[in-house]
Amino acid sequence: MEIRKWEDLPEDCLANVFRRVGMESLLLDVPFVCKSWYRATLNPFCWERLDFYNIMFAPKDYLFYVIFDDDGVRMVHRLMVEYRIKEFSVDSMIKFLANRSSGNCIVLDLPANGCREEVFRFVIDKCPALRCLSFSCNLFKTDHLSIIQELIEKCKHLEFLNILDFTVSNLKEIVAKIGRNCQHIRGLGAPFAYIGEEEAAAIVTNLPNINYLVLTHSRIDRKYLVEILQGCKRLFHLDVSNCSGCKIDDKLLELASHIHTFKYEV
Repeated sequence: MEIRKWEDLPEDCLANVFRRVGMESLLLDVPFVCKSWYRATLNPFCWERLDFYNIMFAPKDYLFYVIFDDDGVRMVHRLMVEYRIKEFSVDSMIKFLANRSSGNCIVLDLPANGCREEVFRFVIDKCPALRCLSFSCNLFKTDHLSIIQELIEKCKHLEFLNILDFTVSNLKEIVAKIGRNCQHIRGLGAPFAYIGEEEAAAIVTNLPNINYLVLTHSRIDRKYLVEILQGCKRLFHLDVSNCSGCKIDDKLLELASHIHTFKYEV
């Protein structure tokens, strides 16, 4: 029986394997094995998932990096050594990989402490097929609401949107926009949000079939949590950990009994 070598596999087969190994291996391991593997890593389908969450901007000049955990430290150090980079630019890295994906990126995690508005607009234009997006508005200079609305209009295939460090006061407008433009939406993350009467009504009215809702560290009164529990019958995962304004009791737990994962702090 003939045994085929990995390097002799067709490029599309290699790309189908390599797209599962993660961004770090695609940049720092796979390309250096052999020429055929290097060529395979240039296939846009290898870059469906881009994760910059742990590589964070330094707000003063954007040329140096601040690292969120040890994985980020290792990856950036290896990049600088392997590619002989003297000054690491998160801006350039994000743009480079967004371009390499050629519109095939479906999962994008931007730096946890934010990215520049210009970079954000760039990747949204380059990645129209996004299904899952996580980002922070922390470094945006323009009105946050207008930028998010622009994103929602362009990325109509979104299934999960996570807005880190939620500082936008117009949640009801954002939810309404999502409901009108993103027919495939299944999850919303809005930590640190304020959930009042209008916000709760907007969630129930515009996202009644939502499966995942993350409202950690938010302000939400009991009656509005009840409204969401009663109005969103298809919730599979609800996270209200570290929220203020509402104490979880037996009655609320009974209302939430249909939810597979209900995270809270008593």
